[in-house]
Amino acid sequence: MPVPVPQQRVAPAAEATHVAHLTLLVIEDDPAGTLTVPELPAAAGTRVRIRTARNLTEAGRLLTDDVDCILLDLALPPSSETRADGGAEGPVELATLKHVLRIAPRHAVLALTAEDDTELAAEAVRVGAQDYLFRGELDGRLLTRAIRYAVERKRADVAQHQLTESKLRAQENARLERGLLPTPLLQGSDLRFAARYRPGRSRALLGGDFYDTVRTPDGTVHAMIGDVCGHGPDEAALGVELRIAWRALTLAGLCGDELLSTLQQVLEHERESEEIFATLCTVDITPDGRRAGLCLAGHPAPLITRHGRAAQLLPYEDGGPALGLLPHARWPRRQVELGGSWSLMMYTDGLIEGRVGPTGTQRLGQEGMVAMINRQLAEGLSGEALLEAAVAEVRELNGGELTDDVAVLLLDRDRSTDRSRNGERGRSASLPRPRPGSASPVSVQRPPL
Repeated sequence: MPVPVPQQRVAPAAEATHVAHLTLLVIEDDPAGTLTVPELPAAAGTRVRIRTARNLTEAGRLLTDDVDCILLDLALPPSSETRADGGAEGPVELATLKHVLRIAPRHAVLALTAEDDTELAAEAVRVGAQDYLFRGELDGRLLTRAIRYAVERKRADVAQHQLTESKLRAQENARLERGLLPTPLLQGSDLRFAARYRPGRSRALLGGDFYDTVRTPDGTVHAMIGDVCGHGPDEAALGVELRIAWRALTLAGLCGDELLSTLQQVLEHERESEEIFATLCTVDITPDGRRAGLCLAGHPAPLITRHGRAAQLLPYEDGGPALGLLPHARWPRRQVELGGSWSLMMYTDGLIEGRVGPTGTQRLGQEGMVAMINRQLAEGLSGEALLEAAVAEVRELNGGELTDDVAVLLLDRDRSTDRSRNGERGRSASLPRPRPGSASPVSVQRPPL
């Protein structure tokens, strides 16, 4: 049945330059093709352009990005498309509507039906149409208003859907980051711990860097920091798996090359592509806090600051390849003397790969980072304040947000803990003995998520 709409009036050229356009795709089987653009009140500021399709196949060809709304005649005869979409379930008219909604998920849809079929009209809205119109009550003004309202409602629905998806992604990202950046297990240790994490600007919520710190029953403190190449939820999930595997293997007694070889097997089995790899740095600190074993798997070497001496990088000449690059690789464990009082900073490459200056081509690099840390140490910064200042200055030198994620953790030991253990308690500078059941002297700062 043809839809009765008035002819479009001719607007002056000056008025046309200020008129907004909406495009309506009409899907109906009227052989006369009498549909024309409806006339609008001058104050409305909107003109509707109409395209007409005789069937769903033709509608699919005419359904381009500039179409704002679809007017579907529910009396359209069934077709092979609707039968393929399950037209046997429920009224065939709704099967046609469901097909249109499937091929045009971002378009507003109006259902056109007979006046005596209010139940079908209401069901069409329940299925997903923005509104329904009765053939006998249709005129140009009503059709124009229905089109405009349907388009606005669809835009609001799409915006709400996107907002809901964004919230869900944020929740998933937060869960992933909690897996990447856990609370350290240092109960009973005299080492102090601090960490900072900042995602790159291209991933405001999700980063791929990860770290962990645990103390095993023999008193050894193990720390790790790593980075999975690539960005996104798959890489972040792989980082969570590697961190959890590292913690489990460490608590089971593995260390050094044996631990990294096992982690490489985990990565090889869990990664989506053979091109995915991960860098890793691990240290295991003896119970007396004076020595450590260091393993590097394609990762930058930690920075150490000893009492009264400038900060410097730990030896890194004997490091092994990143996990996942070479089969049957080996990662030698190097013994390092730490001394009495020291601070050990472990970091991901986001800290050293930022550029120096907003338009510069030179990167900060490890030497630049060492110089920066020494300047901050000379200003009296330490612990959490040092990490905050380091991340802030790297961002400032880069001229804005960094493109890569930055994770930094700091372990430090004060020689006064030795004197406290050895019974030198009479001096005012000595540390108080913790009361039974009180918290350990470990300072834990969980990074912001």
